[in-house]
Amino acid sequence: MSSSILGWVTFIYLATAIFYLARIITGKDLPGRIATYAGVVGLGAHTLALALRWMESYELGIGHAPLSNFYESLVFFAWSIMLIYYIVEFRTRNRGLGVFVVPLGFISLAYASLSPGVSSQIQPLVPALKSNWLLSHVVTCFIGYAFFALAFCLGVLRLWKGRSGNPGSGLTFLPPLEDIDELIYQNSFLGLIIFTLGIITGAVWAQRAWGSYWSWDPKETWSLVTWIVYAAMVHSRYVRGWRGRRMALMAVVGFAAVLFTYLGVNLLPGLHSYLK
Repeated sequence: MSSSILGWVTFIYLATAIFYLARIITGKDLPGRIATYAGVVGLGAHTLALALRWMESYELGIGHAPLSNFYESLVFFAWSIMLIYYIVEFRTRNRGLGVFVVPLGFISLAYASLSPGVSSQIQPLVPALKSNWLLSHVVTCFIGYAFFALAFCLGVLRLWKGRSGNPGSGLTFLPPLEDIDELIYQNSFLGLIIFTLGIITGAVWAQRAWGSYWSWDPKETWSLVTWIVYAAMVHSRYVRGWRGRRMALMAVVGFAAVLFTYLGVNLLPGLHSYLK
């Protein structure tokens, strides 16, 4: 049941992205309003699907949060991106960012729902995952990832809009450069705080599961690299007052580190190999 709902949600997010794009092409607000309504409906159905999958695991006698394998992590990542995006949209009252952010949620969920190489089967937890720290660790990491994803999209927007000869002044539905700079910083800062909690809870979990707080596993190592990138980014803004292109580039580099931390290291042997 939950997988069927997620299949429909995938197409809702695709339609949402198309309506946001139509808003750019036509310059009219109606497609943007439709996109917002469709995206919120999709997010609601997405939330329902996660809850149903959790219930289904209990019905199968397994009983765990839907956060334990690659499929479930992709689904939760997409949910986190969409949730954080709509919080930002409602707070800023600007729909211009949707065309940059919603495709990320769609791609993540589409890969989870449609890729034949990703199994959607609910499976028992491996011994290392049988911990009360599972929920707090995974949730904080992926909420942090979602904030970083928004900072990345804003960084791409800032680089594009701020190009010489293309300031985007005619695109009045997009935030001004100053607002984009501030949003990049805010999302990076919030992501760093929450991701830090993810690293801390993961260290406690590792000590319980493997007897060591830190083992220089590839996932742990690249999590540290990602943390350093965003810490340097926040430090540069707070201490040196960096803005504009430099911060946008750091947001892009940081999200590249996030993607390698999440996806790339799964190709390497290590303690997190169960996430395949």
